[in-house]
Amino acid sequence: MVGSFLNVVIHRLPKMMEQAWRAQCAELRQEPSPEIPVYDLMRPRSSCPHCGHQLAAVENVPILSYVFLKGRCAACRKPIGLRYPLVEALSGLLSAYTAWRFGFSMVAAGALVFVWALIALTFIDLDTQLLPDNITLPLLWTGLLLNLGGTFTDLQSAVIGAVAGYLVLWSIYWLFKIATGKEGMGFGDFKLLSAIGAWLGWKMLPVVILLSSAVGAIVGIALIVVARRGRNVPIPFGPYLAGGGLIALFWGEHLFNWYLG
Repeated sequence: MVGSFLNVVIHRLPKMMEQAWRAQCAELRQEPSPEIPVYDLMRPRSSCPHCGHQLAAVENVPILSYVFLKGRCAACRKPIGLRYPLVEALSGLLSAYTAWRFGFSMVAAGALVFVWALIALTFIDLDTQLLPDNITLPLLWTGLLLNLGGTFTDLQSAVIGAVAGYLVLWSIYWLFKIATGKEGMGFGDFKLLSAIGAWLGWKMLPVVILLSSAVGAIVGIALIVVARRGRNVPIPFGPYLAGGGLIALFWGEHLFNWYLG
């Protein structure tokens, strides 16, 4: 059920941001604000992007409706994106593992929020190369608040992790820009790593950075060599940071101790 809602966030939040930007631009140009129909995470009802058919409740059951409808809209029979059941299944599996891994505790509740936020950020970044402040900043503050009581790490480690996470990628950004004159990553990446540091502490940052950089490099080289993707085509880094954050959440302590050993 949460995965179904995350699909709504992934699809609608970037469009909501674009609407807000258009309104702000009109205000700066001292033009009348454009009339924008109500569009948020709750309204209007979910509908087919091809024909506008509004989904009935039976057509909106996570995973099962996709199977029952054979992956096609009930009205126009156009294909429904595989993304929808994929996000729902991924959310369910990761949520189940999180609950099993941490048991009935505040750690499990916090970890679920962390996992769901990273799933949403991953797919938004893949679609738009944006990591919305609407998710990254609340994620950062929530991590610090949870660690007031030492839920995942002590507060000192969380604060240092938040600051160091931001500054590490911020420094790389400026070094790359000074050396090449190009922007190597977006500011959303700084905020996401800062949020991960706030949740898991500064000790987990090397694990996250090494894993995300290694996987990102492998995928990037594969896209250039196999898919003939141009070297100047940007590749979103957020999904790799999110993957590194999840690995650090579940197995970071073991990896850290193994590395020190």
